[in-house]
Amino acid sequence: MTADLLDELLHRVLPVLVFLVGITVVAELSEVAGVFEVASSTAARWARGRVWVLWALVVLLATACTVVLSLDTTAVLLTPVVLTLASRLKVSTAAFAMTTVWLANTASLLLPVSNLTNLLSLHRMQQLGVGIGGYVRLTWLPALVAVLVTVLVLGVLFRRDLVGHYEIAPPRVPHDRVLLVTSATVCLLLGPAFVTGVNVAWPASGAALLLVVVFLWRDRSRLGWALLPWRAVVVVTVLFTIVFVLGRWGLSDLLAAASGVGEGFPAYLRLAGTAALAANVIDNLPAYLALEPAAGDSPARLVAVLIGVNCGPLLTFWASLATLLWRERCRARGIAVRWWVFALRGLLLVPLLLVCCTAALAVVA
Repeated sequence: MTADLLDELLHRVLPVLVFLVGITVVAELSEVAGVFEVASSTAARWARGRVWVLWALVVLLATACTVVLSLDTTAVLLTPVVLTLASRLKVSTAAFAMTTVWLANTASLLLPVSNLTNLLSLHRMQQLGVGIGGYVRLTWLPALVAVLVTVLVLGVLFRRDLVGHYEIAPPRVPHDRVLLVTSATVCLLLGPAFVTGVNVAWPASGAALLLVVVFLWRDRSRLGWALLPWRAVVVVTVLFTIVFVLGRWGLSDLLAAASGVGEGFPAYLRLAGTAALAANVIDNLPAYLALEPAAGDSPARLVAVLIGVNCGPLLTFWASLATLLWRERCRARGIAVRWWVFALRGLLLVPLLLVCCTAALAVVA
């Protein structure tokens, strides 16, 4: 590997990896403190036994979790809590499982921290003179449309499962209220911190350090090296390295030719469609890197790539790291997810998302 390629790789990947480690520690310790358990139990009480209201509150919780703490947090930590809640209340686990994995992907457009692909795009956005404010200006409407379309399709698919009532379970008492309040406050403050314009690795790392200090004081037995996402760091690093090398060998040129050129709805849709297809074949992170040159000097075309790699990876299990992690959480709860059912449902949603989100992008671009 040449020195300039290594320097570019470190410059692009290192901040992403630092953010990944920091936000994972925050999410893991927040889960230990009971933030997700209390949030879901509170939603169950607020719904007052109505299944559709509970589902709507889970939609809000999954969307907020994805936007602020990233799609991997929703897939890894919120999914088992929601599945346990659904099983305890004897409501459809399939409906709630599909809600978490779909929203983990489709709700990840709004902020740079919502998806690692978004973080990667910031480097190019800054080169094009677009800061976080400009990024949000281009993504807010496609992000809103992505969530609304996802919820609409989920509501139609699981309309029979979302009627009826359940018995309200007694609330779970957190083992340490100080840890719960501190962790919840940190999670709430991260959202505003991530849109201040500073490198997102800093607030994520600071939040992780703060929670580690608090846990050292209150419950140090919960701390350990297992909190760090070693496997994810290795996987992401290997994927980035492979795609950087393949990009130099012509992969980016091939995908650029398939993506076309130009601005406007048809051009954005073609680019987003190519990105979605690539994500389902080779995973969304390398797909983004390979397709970034196809966006040229257009921030709007870059967002079209993000629409494809964020909202498109719903046809194969390996299309995004979050989907793989979600599948493992389902398996751990004894829930079998058949690949062809997952793919067929994705075929209903993904084309709608690509059309509606790129149309929204054409409006704001």
